[in-house]
Amino acid sequence: MTDRNHEMSAKTMTGEISRIRNRGRIGVVGVGAALSLLAIAGSDAGEKAAPRPDKSDPPETATFSIVAVDRETGEIGVAVQSRIVGVGAIVPWAKAGVGAVATQAFANVRYGPVGLLMLELGSTPEQTIELLTRQDPLKNRRQIGVIAAAGNAATFTGDECQDWAGGRAGDDYAVQGNILAGEAVVEAMAKAFEAGKGKKLLAERLLDALEAGQTAGGDKRGKQSAALLIVREGWGYGGLNDRFRDIRVDENPDPIAELRRVYGKHRALFPRPDGRTTGSPSPAEPGKPKSEAADTDPVPR
Repeated sequence: MTDRNHEMSAKTMTGEISRIRNRGRIGVVGVGAALSLLAIAGSDAGEKAAPRPDKSDPPETATFSIVAVDRETGEIGVAVQSRIVGVGAIVPWAKAGVGAVATQAFANVRYGPVGLLMLELGSTPEQTIELLTRQDPLKNRRQIGVIAAAGNAATFTGDECQDWAGGRAGDDYAVQGNILAGEAVVEAMAKAFEAGKGKKLLAERLLDALEAGQTAGGDKRGKQSAALLIVREGWGYGGLNDRFRDIRVDENPDPIAELRRVYGKHRALFPRPDGRTTGSPSPAEPGKPKSEAADTDPVPR
């Protein structure tokens, strides 16, 4: 990388964490872990990235995404579409009971795990974004959406992200995008997500948001890949992890439509442990997996 890159000072990071801790957001026990991860959160801080053979920067994940939660069921999710191959390997990050992060534009993938740690330690989405970006020398090229399990969310768009770029945060969600056809894209996403409250499952509301964003113009460069990630404690395969839906369309001329098709297949093979088929509660207790769920999980052959 170029000589504009530099290491974050431990003293500065300690001050930042202590300042937020003093607001009652981060316990003393978590400061050491937070400090060690924040030391490598900046794109060029700490260990240096391996040089690319052509000495160029990696392609920007110009895209539109949504991070969201369903507080009634305990699900947390991210959905994203981009004109780049394999966007699902870069943008979406989530942890059950904690929250979700979407990192994009000139994406810093370290924002994902470090952001989730900060949320887990008690920082708000706004404070998480502040800590992640404060010492990042490339913060003006970053875009990020963060949501906590409680439903509070925040979004950040660096000044150098390519037009149109911006986002919007509301109750239980944040939408953001860059190199978009216009602001109407994120507005349409927000409206579609809000319209499904109490009527549809979180996964379907996220897919609705992507479709609405694409209809409003989407990424002005075109379409290529999309991804959907939903986490919920104990809802992963065999009840052994939290990755309930982890679906990716890495390269397709109509990735959102393909993502919905694959989601339908996934939903049929892996039914919800709570028995719901819509956003309304089923006779089963909301958010509580059925005891026989582990016995009915399909086995890969």
